[in-house]
Amino acid sequence: RFSQYCSFIFFIETERLQTSRYHRQPLIARRPPSTMILSAAACTKLFVMLPAVSGFFAHGGASTRPPSAMRASAGDPSQLEQLASVTTLSIDSGSLTTVAEYAATGLISDATTNPLFVSQAAFNGDPAYSAMVAEAVDAGVTEAREGGGDGDENLAVELATERLAVILGREISKLVDGYVSTEVDPRLSFDAAASVERARRIIRAYARAGVPRRRILIKLAATWEGIEACRELEAEGVTCNLTLIFGHAQAVACAQAGATLISPFPGRVLDWHGQAAGRPTGDDSRVEPDDDEGVAAVRRMHAYYKEHGHGTICMPASWRPSRGKGFELDEIVALAGSDRMTIPAPLLERLAACRDPLPRVLHPDGEYPNRTGPEPELGGGAMSEGEFRYMMTMDGCANDKLAEGIRAFVGETIKLENAIREKVKVAMEVAV
Repeated sequence: RFSQYCSFIFFIETERLQTSRYHRQPLIARRPPSTMILSAAACTKLFVMLPAVSGFFAHGGASTRPPSAMRASAGDPSQLEQLASVTTLSIDSGSLTTVAEYAATGLISDATTNPLFVSQAAFNGDPAYSAMVAEAVDAGVTEAREGGGDGDENLAVELATERLAVILGREISKLVDGYVSTEVDPRLSFDAAASVERARRIIRAYARAGVPRRRILIKLAATWEGIEACRELEAEGVTCNLTLIFGHAQAVACAQAGATLISPFPGRVLDWHGQAAGRPTGDDSRVEPDDDEGVAAVRRMHAYYKEHGHGTICMPASWRPSRGKGFELDEIVALAGSDRMTIPAPLLERLAACRDPLPRVLHPDGEYPNRTGPEPELGGGAMSEGEFRYMMTMDGCANDKLAEGIRAFVGETIKLENAIREKVKVAMEVAV
């Protein structure tokens, strides 16, 4: 059933790519390849989406028609259409059916999955995904034994968890043309050498699965050690996605290390500043978008990259309503023109339903409204570890939110490992 489902989605994606505006553009004007972000914890999300998969078969197949609110009209363009004309858009979802439906509109070219969205049990018994788990467990146990770790349950669990991410990434690579991003164990966020070795192991596993390294983004937390790991990997031709970006020092250090892409989180920056100032947050927030600290941070990063010739892609994610409930699109609209954005389906629907003008705010040269002027290059173009750590210490938001994000990523990884451990125990007992 899973192979049938994958074939169906692959057909949809192929048809979309053949007819989309992307392929009607001259080659020089085409956007960078699409991205699918998959972390170890995100594997969990894919098990949870099985009711949708079952519904696909129960109802004779999913419609290739995009959601009604997403279809382009002959009248005034929607905000989604306007935004897609200035920013490469990604849907933030772990559901293949949702990704396929939105990709069919021709307005969404990428897909991402955030591990913080994943909090449910790893397995629900569906045969298709059970087979993938079984494949991962078998690979983990086999590799642990072959590597001299006979009887080492922890190594087998580690390898099985990692292989599951690769197996799912392998299947997703059949559905998208661009990147599949797989997360290095976040518990290695402060060990550059171990992160590099783990990333190489992931790349080798993908190669054995028939997925070339050019399709893979290695996902690392933007600690100093994660950035140093990125520097070494990029030099080897392994492309990286640096995540948990909350401060300017992180963004600059990532670009100086040659990172392919960064993911700043404007919504969480706004949360931190709101709480620090004792003002209402979330649905009760009352901040004008231009005064939103998260918006300001991403605008500054984007401008700095353009001003100093960095090719690193700026892809903000994690959104909050600057002005509170009813203004959920504030940060997205205020950052229109960013290289990329990753947006969850509910906010894409809101964009599709609104036909108000949505002008470009961030420009290719880095300019944006009320920008104060050029900014000197930090660290003379090569920020030192001392400079980075000092700037992080002085940036309460970046310091606090980075730690919080790593804790959350680690928590989700442990959940997935615990679910896999039981399968590994059985497999090792049978193998004895």
